[in-house]
Amino acid sequence: MNIDTILHFINIYGYLIIFLFLFLGIVGIPAPEESLLFLIGVLIAQDKLSFPLSVLAAFLGAFLGMLVAYVCGKYVGYPFINKYGKYVGITNERWEKAKRNYMENIQKTIVFGFYIPGMRQISPYFAGISSTPFRDFFLLSLLGTTLWIGPFIVAGYYLGSAFNINPEYVPYLGVFFLIIFVIYGAFKYIKRKKQKSNN
Repeated sequence: MNIDTILHFINIYGYLIIFLFLFLGIVGIPAPEESLLFLIGVLIAQDKLSFPLSVLAAFLGAFLGMLVAYVCGKYVGYPFINKYGKYVGITNERWEKAKRNYMENIQKTIVFGFYIPGMRQISPYFAGISSTPFRDFFLLSLLGTTLWIGPFIVAGYYLGSAFNINPEYVPYLGVFFLIIFVIYGAFKYIKRKKQKSNN
């Protein structure tokens, strides 16, 4: 979906489309979330959107998306895996191992998983499937949502104010951020592997 289409939808549907894009992006339907958040900041700087309403719509979309995905994982995911997992190689032993690994890093996975495309979609489902306590998931998702949408919108706002960014260039910035996160993730993975091999 190109930037003209997004701008067209925002012009027609306003803050509802921000909510829907973020909600659908979290539950697993492809949407340019980082680019959209940055674009929101740019449009706020250009007085085309309200700061509080934009932040509220983005926050509610992402946060409610996390909660819905968690509920789906809890009440649909585990019965499905338990019944059909064996046909795709998900044995009880593998499932228990994956569950233990997830639970050991649950706080980091939920909070900082927002910054990793794919992880933020899988994480809430897996939290539900692995029976993560709802209260813990709720609080971690609340924190993660805030730490994710805030910096992108604020960055778009300040950079949009300072450099008068053309909204058409925003998707390229989204790709730039994605590359940075991938490189950072790869660096952390390699470092962790080296530490394990040294031990």
